[in-house]
Amino acid sequence: MEYVVEMQNIRKAFPGIVANDNITFNLKKGEIHALLGENGAGKSTLMSILFGLIQPDSGVIKIRGKEVKISNPNVANDLGIGMVHQHFKLVHNFTITENIILGLEPKKAKLFVDIKSAAQRIKEVSEKYGLNVDPYAKIEDISVGMQQRVEILKMLYRNAEILIFDEPTAVLTPQEITELMKIMKNLVSEGKSIILITHKLKEIKAVADRCTVIRRGKYIGTVNVASTDEAEMARMMVGREISFKVDKKPQEKGDVILSVENLNVLSNKKVLGLKNFSLSVHRGEILGVAGVEGNGQAELVEAITGLRRVESGKIFLNGTDITNLPIKKRIRSGIAHIPEDRQKRGLVLDYSIEDNMVLEIYDTPPYSKNGILNPAAIRKHAEKIIESFDVRSGKGPEAIARSLSGGNQQKAIIGREIELDPDILIAVQPTRGLDVGSIEYIHKRLVEQRDAGKAVLLVSLELDEIMNLSDRIAIVNNGELIGIVNASETDENEIGLMMAGLRKGERA
Repeated sequence: MEYVVEMQNIRKAFPGIVANDNITFNLKKGEIHALLGENGAGKSTLMSILFGLIQPDSGVIKIRGKEVKISNPNVANDLGIGMVHQHFKLVHNFTITENIILGLEPKKAKLFVDIKSAAQRIKEVSEKYGLNVDPYAKIEDISVGMQQRVEILKMLYRNAEILIFDEPTAVLTPQEITELMKIMKNLVSEGKSIILITHKLKEIKAVADRCTVIRRGKYIGTVNVASTDEAEMARMMVGREISFKVDKKPQEKGDVILSVENLNVLSNKKVLGLKNFSLSVHRGEILGVAGVEGNGQAELVEAITGLRRVESGKIFLNGTDITNLPIKKRIRSGIAHIPEDRQKRGLVLDYSIEDNMVLEIYDTPPYSKNGILNPAAIRKHAEKIIESFDVRSGKGPEAIARSLSGGNQQKAIIGREIELDPDILIAVQPTRGLDVGSIEYIHKRLVEQRDAGKAVLLVSLELDEIMNLSDRIAIVNNGELIGIVNASETDENEIGLMMAGLRKGERA
């Protein structure tokens, strides 16, 4: 059997953790091979080793049967290995062509770059693989899905034969995901070989031939995707049975807790990011907000939580106008917020977990008295959250936030916000980048809030999550509310079309 990539007994340890514990992984020519695992299972570490970003402590890598040492990404490129990272590495005010040739500029007369011939070649490659990219468009003017295609073109332009995709669908609409799957199949039919790092079982079933599962740094097994069901892959990944359906009893919604009326809010580019936006959330309901990233969700959440100024319009909480209240007063009035970016907005990374757990309440009893902190009360509070939300850290409450895995940082934030006992919980991408085990748990806690008669405003780019959890779904596009539908009466296709800006009744 000829493998294009063989990774044998790869070991990599970081202080306090073995990320890869003698892992073996083989890629056949012309296959899509999924690499599946929970957060912190060691998937990205393994692929960073293959791409030359990290050096293994021991083990052997063979490319097309020959043993190699991949000391940096340039060596990987020369071996025909390319990688599309989760966070794209593009220069926003450059054109697509300028981004693709960065570092490999074709020289005509040594002095200037021959953009024209590069653009022509990019056009040809783009057409061959069905990427439909305009070589002269600027990155800042194209969609996230199109930016990803630019990253794919970057690899193909460098003649990569082995393509690594790291969580490639995290930022795409359902329609873009379908397109990406088509592109991957095109690439394979042209003789490329693909490694797909993911924890989305549905996507593995849709495109992968084989799937290798790793758990807590160890190799669990490799299966044929066609003959293995999702439940079995989930069990290999987490080590126990997982329920994919959210348990949710029908519930009457109560009074309006939060309402926004005709809100206009500027985006960072100083244009209207939210236009005349109105919405209300009731007790006992989860209202999902669906839309492609960057269509006004951030402006809406920041206006409600007080992080962004409102140009015009009003925000009411329990009937009281809070449009101009400071952030702390909003929290005291009953708003809790799980922010989208856990590291930038959710935690002070160099503080301990226990300090992070009282950021909003350190100046209230029992956590302080007359301006003096009470460490015992703070610790007790943190221990309660760590225990009830299964936050895993080597040193418990004293652990520095930065040292926790992304999933555990997320669980700590969710625990902190739910412990505030808010009237409305604003959850933005609450399970971004988490594995099925943690997702199942967090979904349960959000439904608990709803069942306790609280309101939940759920903003997520995961359509499955929105459909599964929400009672009603509000669809936003370009800062406007396109419509609100009942979750039980809609489907992915209808929401996908609305996300693209088509209102109900406008469809041919």
